[in-house]
Order: sequence, then C-alpha cells, then structure tokens
Amino acid sequence: MNSISRISFLLSFFLLFSNCNSFAQKKDNYTAQIDSLIANTSPIFNGVVLISKNGKTIYSKVKGVANFETKKPLTIDSQFEIMSNSKLIAAVLILLEVEKGKINLQDPIKKYLPELKQTWADSITVHQLLNHTHGIVDLQKPLAFKPGTDFKYGNISFNLLGKIVEFTTKKSYSEVADALFRKLNMKNTFCYSEDKKQNLTTGYNNKNGILEPDEKSQINAETLGADGIISTVKDLAIWNNNLHKGKILKPETYQLLIKSSALSQHNFFGKEKDGYGYGIRVIEKETVKYIGHTGLGDGFSSVNLYFPESDVSLIILENQMNEDSNLFYISEFKIKNILLKSDLLNKK
Repeated sequence: MNSISRISFLLSFFLLFSNCNSFAQKKDNYTAQIDSLIANTSPIFNGVVLISKNGKTIYSKVKGVANFETKKPLTIDSQFEIMSNSKLIAAVLILLEVEKGKINLQDPIKKYLPELKQTWADSITVHQLLNHTHGIVDLQKPLAFKPGTDFKYGNISFNLLGKIVEFTTKKSYSEVADALFRKLNMKNTFCYSEDKKQNLTTGYNNKNGILEPDEKSQINAETLGADGIISTVKDLAIWNNNLHKGKILKPETYQLLIKSSALSQHNFFGKEKDGYGYGIRVIEKETVKYIGHTGLGDGFSSVNLYFPESDVSLIILENQMNEDSNLFYISEFKIKNILLKSDLLNKK
C-alpha cells in the first residue's frame, strides 16, 4: 500500500469511527435528554431523579422547591412520602416472617388477625392479600369476587398485612420497619408519624398549574403497610441494591416476591395487563423486562423501577401530583421511555 492509499485508508477509518462514536453518543445521550425534559416540561417537574447502575449513582438531578411558600430548595436528601411504593416494603417484612416460619402464605388471614369477625377471614389467604386477589373492597361489605379469581388494587389488604406483621413480631409496624431501615443504613427512611415529619417536603396538588399544599395526610397508624413510608432517592437506591442483590431475602423467597401471580393494568406501565407479584409489578411486554411500582397521594408522586438485566434502578420522587389523572406521572413516564430507548439498559 503506497503512502497516499495508506492515508486514504486511515482517513476513512477515522471518519467511520467518528461517525459510529457520534451515533453511539447521540443514541445514548439519556442524561442530556432527561436534563432537557426536566428543565422544559409542562406541567412543571418538581422533584428528584436518581439513576444507579451496579449499585453506584450514575445520574441525579434535583429541580424545584421543598416548600413553595418558604422557597426552601429541594436537595438530593429531601424526604418524600412514597405512598404505594411502601407496599413492597410491607411485602418484604411479611416474607421475612415467612422465612422465620411464623407465617404460611396459604394460611387464612383469620389465623393472624383473630379480631376479624367477617366470614371471609377464614377463606382469604395471606398470599391473596399480597397480590390483591382477595376481593375485599370494604371491611364492612361483602367481597367483590371469590378470593383468587380476580384482581382489584387497593390499600385495605396492605393495611391488614401491616397488622399481620405486628401480630407475628409482637412489635409495632414502625419498630419492625425502622429496624430494617437501620440495618440497611437507610438513614433518612422511616414510618410516617406526626412527630417525625419536620424535614418532610410539603406535598402539593397541581390544578391547572396552580399548586396548593395538601393540608391533611391520608397516612395513619392503620395504613403504614399500604402508604406510610417516608424516604429519599438515595435511600431507595440502597433498598433496591440490597433487595435485588439477595441481601434481604433468601433467593427462593425473593422469587416469590417478584413472581407474577396476577394480571393487572396500569397506565404508567402500558395499556395491556401485565404481571403483579407481591407489592410489585412485573413488566414483560416492554423492550426490556423490569419490575417496579408507583405511588400517589398527599400531593406526592413516586416511581421506583429496577431493570434486572442491566442492574439499573430509576427512582423519581416529586412533591406534587396533578389533579388531572391523565397527567399522573407524566414526567416520570417520559423519563422511563428515554431510558428504554437508551443503551444504558443493555445487559451488565
């Protein structure tokens, strides 16, 4: 090869490599896309985003304020009500009791809640409380369907699961949950109570762009299993890294948690029904399989997703929720789709 040919070859190779590299950067520039979305989206984004891979934070973003009246800014350590993302924690506490031999998932709940006088307490199992196939719509009303034959999402079953944890541990739900958080070094996570919420961000209801503080929390001592956990994006990343890496539950118990045992539809996850495990959704119809949950209430929105093939977590917490149900999790939905189209979710 003469010198001119060699130069031409090297130049062609360089241009090809540059184009490939530019294409890869363009294709996988998820950070710039999320930055742009958070800065410019309407309705506004007011919250914190964290993405971790292999247990390490690779992206985080904070935008907005913890309180619109005082203008106190949000930080990466701001505390939010995570609402229904609390259900996964309750499910894990139940399964820890299963591992100790104190709970059998196929037992009727009457065994652990002897105060229940309803006839259905003898037929509904702990398993059916965990995956919302129990049929309870109101403690004082007949069941909506025969247990195990349908799915109906709600808080009641996880309120009861919280009581089962108390029955088998002989401790308050807060004591049991907070002990696990301390063990995992989740320093800013705890069960809601009136005397521990001084650092909690204020939740806001967004009505046509007007943000009004949510004055009264729906959480009380009876609902801690369903919606009662306060946390941060960093602590939830710690939670994911421990839970999904086998550091909390035994492998066979963990599989019970994430095994699809019911079908359910939720707009954030798609228009079709997908799997539901124990307090966690199992999404298999997207381009990449993932598991996770959402939470909404008291002026807060939360999303916690885990992509097992790439060991990536996406955690988004906002201290606002839209009054328009079509706008629930609107920014979170867009951020999830940015990730699904990126190279970040390739196998680890």
